[in-house]
Amino acid sequence: MSSESPTPASVWRKLAAAHKEQITPLTTAFRERRARGQLHPVLDFLFTYYPHSPAKLEQWHPAIGERLLLDGEPLPSHFTQKHYLQSDDTISLNPSVLRPKDRERYTFSHRLLNKTASRPPNFGCYGLHEWAMVYRSENTRHRERAPLRLPAQEIADLVESQTLACSHFDATRFFTPAATPLNRLSPTLETREDLEQPGCIHANMDLYKWAFKAMPWIGSELLLQTFFLALELRELDMRASPYDLSDYGYSAIPIETTAGRTEYATRQQQLSEKAVPLRAEVLTALERLLAHCPSESPRKQDFS
Repeated sequence: MSSESPTPASVWRKLAAAHKEQITPLTTAFRERRARGQLHPVLDFLFTYYPHSPAKLEQWHPAIGERLLLDGEPLPSHFTQKHYLQSDDTISLNPSVLRPKDRERYTFSHRLLNKTASRPPNFGCYGLHEWAMVYRSENTRHRERAPLRLPAQEIADLVESQTLACSHFDATRFFTPAATPLNRLSPTLETREDLEQPGCIHANMDLYKWAFKAMPWIGSELLLQTFFLALELRELDMRASPYDLSDYGYSAIPIETTAGRTEYATRQQQLSEKAVPLRAEVLTALERLLAHCPSESPRKQDFS
């Protein structure tokens, strides 16, 4: 338990309200589109690809070690879950419920992020992973929501004229069978620790994944920061794709041109630099969390 003074109820309730005000417009719009069967290829990706529900994202949590003063008013319903411990006048996250297998999970996340941060960034991929996902295939992933903006042969010509060097397993596993042999790298779950690098938009987007996997312990403030960075990265990802997103208000970054590739690399670098301090914050939060986790005999395990 932190020795710091507990946070007054008037303060933490404002933080909780501000959190909900920030995220509710996005979660509400997602639910409405889903009910109509009209998912958005950019804005809804974080809700459909990542297994963290809108309802959980809407919940506000303090970080481990923070104590919240009670004021006699009803507590948020999720504060009554097993993660919390209440005293006479405060409530806080309860680290005693952490288990040895949680230590393994968070150790893996910390190790992967630390190795990623240690490598030089690569800004020469130009977002070709989305093109490799439709290369010489009639099965385009987003065809029901967005048409391709170039003919199939022009897409194939671009893929074949460039060097595919995708280092992220969760991107390459969606490559078409024809595209997979063209990739200079062959990332797998077993080798991801050896390949992920801080210039990769998917590695930076995954800061959100490693954050929500450590919830509620790392707190909602850091979670939302990773979420909104992931949204910016997803927009770049899809604007540089072969899809026509003009109906959604997005202009293309035409990486089939020299100017487009330059624009992509510049924006990729900007977002990579934005991810650097966030990755450091997630690493620090995981270190604080690991200090509360009980130990057992180490065993290498992948929790991706």
